[in-house]
Amino acid sequence: MATTSPQHLVDDIIHKGQEQQQQQQEFLSLLETIVLTIFLSIIIIMTVFGNLLVMVALCKDRYLRKKKTNYFIVSLAFADLLVALLVMPFAAIELTTGEWRYGEIFCLVRTSLDVLLTTASILHLCCIALDRYYAICCQPLVYRHKMTPVRVAVMLSGCWLIPIFISFLPIMQSWNAIGIEDIIEERRALAGGSNDTSCVFLVNRPYALICSTVAFYVPLALMVLAYQRIYVTAMTHVRQIETLQRAGSAPVTGTTPVVTVRSSTSSDPSEHYRLRTTTGSSSSDHGPIANSRMRIETKAAKTLAVIMGCFCLCWAPFFITNVVDPFIHYSVPWQLWTAWLWLGYINSGLNPFLYAFLNRAFRRAFLVILCCGDERYARQGSCSYGHAQRAYSAASGNGTSMALRLSFLPNRSYSDNGRTMLATEQESQDSLGAL
Repeated sequence: MATTSPQHLVDDIIHKGQEQQQQQQEFLSLLETIVLTIFLSIIIIMTVFGNLLVMVALCKDRYLRKKKTNYFIVSLAFADLLVALLVMPFAAIELTTGEWRYGEIFCLVRTSLDVLLTTASILHLCCIALDRYYAICCQPLVYRHKMTPVRVAVMLSGCWLIPIFISFLPIMQSWNAIGIEDIIEERRALAGGSNDTSCVFLVNRPYALICSTVAFYVPLALMVLAYQRIYVTAMTHVRQIETLQRAGSAPVTGTTPVVTVRSSTSSDPSEHYRLRTTTGSSSSDHGPIANSRMRIETKAAKTLAVIMGCFCLCWAPFFITNVVDPFIHYSVPWQLWTAWLWLGYINSGLNPFLYAFLNRAFRRAFLVILCCGDERYARQGSCSYGHAQRAYSAASGNGTSMALRLSFLPNRSYSDNGRTMLATEQESQDSLGAL
């Protein structure tokens, strides 16, 4: 009778343990792939849905189409939608499968589209910040002079044309790879594939500096300056409004022109206003002034903090790494690169919520679309819009209150100039979105 030696028993135990460990690793790897696929799919679907909803809202809502500055938001939504449709799916497939299956040429095209569309999205955010700066920090007539339809078209064209010079032109010509060809070939070898089965994209120092400056650092500087001036201007006018309200609580013999709002179904913004005179508010109105001012300041600060915070959180890690990596011999792990890149992609899904969903007019259009054109929601939106205009005429937190401006101009004729300024004022307000 044959007996099994102790050595064979030990070998069998070790072999079975290795098989179980391998099966466990395969199961965990499969589970990680499934979870990662679901997570990336949710990001893509939410990005497509949010940005598509913004574009449909502009097409269906006549009020939104009248405001030329809303085209910044819609063009931003189009850029982010293309990111979700043309860039994210291929990046998700490559990440979950661990290989590139579409050849070297399409690798360059996909990379060029990635740089083009994400840069266009960032430049749109910069243009929105500049538009809000002109709307809030300048006089209404100055805003109309600055943001003409031609200038808006030029700015939008720049948002799409400038990225071409840092995407398709240098990438398809392989300018980004000059001087680092050996490193790229080494990375392809480490990836275990040829040019057709791996999509390796590295950039030399000049390209990294130029691309990052154009696509991120210059827009970031302009956005910080614009939103800083917006906040300072808004807070200055809030204090001026508070001073006027306090002065109005004292009895006065003269009259002060004040802008109020009357009910109107006219689409002309100036028809929503009329001028009247008042001898001042009662002393009972003096109490809530401090609380109202605090709420306005807090809301403005939170809104600007959310906008800038999300932008910096999503894109700063990627562009800092993009500049640093060529100077440290490309030693940043690919896992970190992938995490930063997808964090930037997530910004394309957040933009509809930051720039459209916080806009009252867009929210009204969204309700009508999602409720299959139910006119009850359209009427509710119009009613709430009227209430907002009445609150705005009393004390606007963004620094462009007509009550404030007209109170500072007691000797001015209010007939024609007043209506012109009111119409222009209303136009500038529609560009503000959340502010």
